[in-house]
Amino acid sequence: MIKKLLTVSITLALATSTGFVYAQAKAGVGKEKAASCAGCHGEDGNSAMPGFPKLAGQHQGYLIKQLKAFKSGERNAPMMAPLAMGLDDKSMEEIAAYYASQKISVNPAPTLPADDEDDDDKPAKTDDEKKAELAALIEQGSDLYRNGNIGREVSACVACHGPYAEGNKPAAYPALHSQHADYLIKTLSDFKTGARSNNPENMMHMIAKKMTDEDIKAVSYYISTMK
Repeated sequence: MIKKLLTVSITLALATSTGFVYAQAKAGVGKEKAASCAGCHGEDGNSAMPGFPKLAGQHQGYLIKQLKAFKSGERNAPMMAPLAMGLDDKSMEEIAAYYASQKISVNPAPTLPADDEDDDDKPAKTDDEKKAELAALIEQGSDLYRNGNIGREVSACVACHGPYAEGNKPAAYPALHSQHADYLIKTLSDFKTGARSNNPENMMHMIAKKMTDEDIKAVSYYISTMK
């Protein structure tokens, strides 16, 4: 009996080790193929520009799905379409494996959105007022993320994206934590207007269209602070 258990344990260990080595090899090849992506998304998938999404730590299945959508035209993106057109399924898997293996960077402490600071019709805000307003904005975003808004039938983000915005790997719902607030605002705005619709049953459009611009800003800023 002991001999049989040892044999099973060794077999499982070898299988796990082989799978890990294979995954690492795929990610290594993906790094080379992702070289042309570094200009916008960063060498390790951590974009330094807030308008471009961080890809580090994102679920492989979700990244593959998006690349295929760019390639087919299901997701309209003039910058991404030409790049995706040159990728076969294997290359997409390898690039996605590389980014999925990276660790997403933590964002610096957020500051008040620029459009809230620049208002010539009002006296300049003090630092304490800005801090209080930012704290209120993030608190509003936290409440919306976790509880939604029953009155306007806005679903809680936590239902699909998890308590720590880690996403749902089997369902291919993306991880959101530590993503750039600017990118999240644009994404939710695109879902709201229908400019982006490549999600199951257009679910994100149905949610985002019920969100106010302030809702979108608040939840985006909150998510950007999650680690």
